[in-house]
This record gives sequence, C-alpha cells and structure tokens, in this order.
Amino acid sequence: MSRSLRCLATLSLAATLCVQAAAQTPAPAQDRFLASLAALCGHAYEGKVTSSDAADADMAGSRLVMHVRSCTADEVRVPFHVGEDRSRTWVVSRTPAGLRLKHDHRHEDGSEDKLTQYGGDTVAPGTAERQEFPADAYSRAVFIAQEIPRSATNVWAMEIAPGQSFVYELRRPGRHFRVEFDLTRPVAPPPPPPWGAE
Repeated sequence: MSRSLRCLATLSLAATLCVQAAAQTPAPAQDRFLASLAALCGHAYEGKVTSSDAADADMAGSRLVMHVRSCTADEVRVPFHVGEDRSRTWVVSRTPAGLRLKHDHRHEDGSEDKLTQYGGDTVAPGTAERQEFPADAYSRAVFIAQEIPRSATNVWAMEIAPGQSFVYELRRPGRHFRVEFDLTRPVAPPPPPPWGAE
C-alpha cells in the first residue's frame, strides 16, 4: 500500500472512531443539565400542577414537594412527595450515550411497587435546560404486562431554569401532565426520606 493510501486509511479509521466516540458520549448540554440538577442537591422545593388533565385533579389538590436528596457525579435522586405519599423517586443518571430517567416506586414498607423502574433514555442531545426521555423497551413491556399499553408511548421530560424553576412533564397522545417547582423558595426543613430510604 502506498504512503498516501495508508494515510487515507488512517484518517478514515480515525474519523470513524471519532464518530463512534461522539455517539457514545453524553452531549455537553446533557452534562450541563445534570450539573444544574445536582447544584440543587440537599434542597427541596414546592410545586403545582400546571396542566389541565382531569386525571390529575387529586394530585393538583395535594402539596407537591421535590427533594434533590442524593447526588453523585453520575446519578441524582429526587424524591417527589404528593401530600403524605412518599412512594415516588425520580432517578436521573448518566449512560454511555446520554442520560436516563427512571421512576423508583415503593410501598410504605420499602418494597418495590409492581409498577416501578420504568422510564427511558435520551435519544437526542436536548439542551442544558430541557431533556426528553421516551419510554424504553423495558418500560413498554412493563406497561403492556400491567395492561396499560397506552403508557408505552410515554415521553417524559425535565426542564431547569437555574434559580427559577424545575419542571417534570409527561406526554403521550391524549395525555399531558406537567408540574412546575419554584426554585426561588426552598422548603425548610426538607421532607422526610422517601419510603424505602429510611
């Protein structure tokens, strides 16, 4: 092989490796998003339902508090309290290709609910302010097994406007749930631990 062909082959291989590495590395926007979420660690904030789906009337009438309770370089755990119900925790973590959102649902005795650990991975870089998580294969299988196949099309999203608001959102055809938390007024003292974390 001539020297010029060897150079072209080397450049082609290097370009391929760079493309593969880029496809398997969280985007800078995702790093900034996770950093903004982790910056809230230790604090709790009150929120309100801002969507208008009738299915959420009971939740809209409850006190809603998120608590950014546990943070590492690769994972942030955010219990979401609905009144006295401490069954829900959002878990945002890094993957080789982006970010993952899972919903950890527990009973009061700490055992897992039959509908738990569902969520999804990012499929696009998103922005430093908003990340979307379409339902993954595991979640679709769980929803179908629980006879709620409509949830297999769920897309969850989180938004952060640093120093202003945090948003959790769920969308699918015919369904929209959105709750907004006020980051300007931390709740003190923070709420008790979620069920299963005592």
